Amino acid sequence: MERMGRSRRIVAMLLGLGLCALLLMGCQSLTGGRRDRLVLSLLGDPKTLNPVLVTDGGSGAVLAPVFEGLLTIDGLTGELVPSLAEAWQVDDGGKRITFTLRPNLQWSDGAPLTADDILFSFAVVTHPRIPSSLRDVLRIGQQRVFPRLTKIDQRRVVFQLPETFAPFLRTIGGMEILPRHVLGPTLEKTNDGGEPEFLRAWSLQEPLANIVGSGPYLLSTYRPGERVIYGRNPKYWKLGQPFIEGMVFQILENLDTWLLRFRSRELDAYSLRPEDFQLLKASERRDRFTIYNSGPTTTQLFLMYNLNQGRDPQTNQPFVDPIKSRWFQNLQFRRAIAHAINRPRMVETIFRGLGVLQNSPVPPISPYYLAPEQGLKVYDYDLEEAKKLLQAAGFRYDAQGRLRDADSNLVRFTVQTNAGNTVRAQVGTQIKESLDQIGITVDFNAIDFNVLIESMDRSKKWEAIVMGFGSSVEPHSLINLWATDGNLHIFNQGPKPGEPPIPGYTHAPWEKEIEALMIAGAREVDEGRRRQIYAQYQQKIQENLPLTYLVAQLSLTAVRDRLEGVRPSVLGGVLWNIDELKLAE
Repeated sequence: MERMGRSRRIVAMLLGLGLCALLLMGCQSLTGGRRDRLVLSLLGDPKTLNPVLVTDGGSGAVLAPVFEGLLTIDGLTGELVPSLAEAWQVDDGGKRITFTLRPNLQWSDGAPLTADDILFSFAVVTHPRIPSSLRDVLRIGQQRVFPRLTKIDQRRVVFQLPETFAPFLRTIGGMEILPRHVLGPTLEKTNDGGEPEFLRAWSLQEPLANIVGSGPYLLSTYRPGERVIYGRNPKYWKLGQPFIEGMVFQILENLDTWLLRFRSRELDAYSLRPEDFQLLKASERRDRFTIYNSGPTTTQLFLMYNLNQGRDPQTNQPFVDPIKSRWFQNLQFRRAIAHAINRPRMVETIFRGLGVLQNSPVPPISPYYLAPEQGLKVYDYDLEEAKKLLQAAGFRYDAQGRLRDADSNLVRFTVQTNAGNTVRAQVGTQIKESLDQIGITVDFNAIDFNVLIESMDRSKKWEAIVMGFGSSVEPHSLINLWATDGNLHIFNQGPKPGEPPIPGYTHAPWEKEIEALMIAGAREVDEGRRRQIYAQYQQKIQENLPLTYLVAQLSLTAVRDRLEGVRPSVLGGVLWNIDELKLAE
């Protein structure tokens, strides 16, 4: 999850093709009748306006233009570049890092942005009662401790690390700096349960004038289910920027509608699905847009099982049916399914040839990627091998060719994904068809995204899910997925901060081994040895298959020619340099 790319792969759409052809004025009203705004789109409403509490891509996209960190990345090279900090210095063998803020920084309300805001932001993301995804990434070493932060003066702070920690600069550089003068009281005040009021700060009900930021844009209007509108931040540290006066995110929950509204010329960018490519390529010149291919996306697409053997603390009922849990816990069962899923067919049909097989949590663009040619374990499509593994594990076939376990239970389970994502829906359908070939019945359904998140994050009552995660060139960015106490250790999620212990909750030895490799890779500063450690990490995941990786889609984005200064990349998308973009007259 590359937190420093400002765009977060922001894409867009507006109203309907036929409606806009007939009612131009109606379409213009959605953006305020102005063409000096960049028109984008979101797949659903944000869940929060608090950047620390973001757990979904929609909220992240909404807030990305509003907040900045100490550093950012160059979307083309991946190199660190200054942002709110004008400079940084590394001493003591990498264990002491000093940041110097730019002079005269201001928040959007005119208040000075100082070292106190850095201290406050760090206190928030490391707070034990605040479920920040960055919290897991900042914990260092076997003891999983945080760096010590000290203020030197109003422009300088120093982080003292307990040991070398290679991902530190990228991690801390991407931490959104928060306004202490606005949010400070919410961290100090707690409710009767001991939870800080910060957990309720900047909810969707918050007046937008109270959302004080440091990025190029400010939130000006939010209408649930309709749109989010931005204006320029007059206090932005890059004088004269951003060049575009404002932005609009139209909120739509159907990707087919996104396509229609891009074709109606209401939108400035559209992230293509594979089935869109031929249609849009044919009209590229006529409709004045360009399709950019940035290579395989860094997003992971996978099938994930619920390996949680715990029980609901309130009802004492198991999260997963014990019969199905035994199947999921069986490594040979997971490997058989990996062999049975026809991923090459997915590439050719669902992705129209515009994708590549995915076998690792590390994207191919990363220097730490272990390719199959270098020894990474892969699971080629092989139905006979799948059946052999199942039978060796004690499963058998009945007279109808359906798979049964050693206790004669029919092997049948549910796979879910989020509604509105047609690619994932098609992937789920093909998984159902593939597993039917080895006698397994899959009940596949797409459900509301919020319901899906609730089942994964809170109730923990689910069986298998087709899901996608963003990743980055730095493997440690996924520590919150692979640490056994990580906020996103979804396939075997423990209690969150403030929740009671889970009866029967346990970890497999390989989970701890993966976590240990992540810690070792972060501790190592020699790049050659880091590559070796992360090769073992990738191999360990592939050997145990908590996630079965599927296909990486090519990153294809159509951008209106009126948008100038676009420099697309697989790391930052099309809009990573949004403050530098211009709209042609």
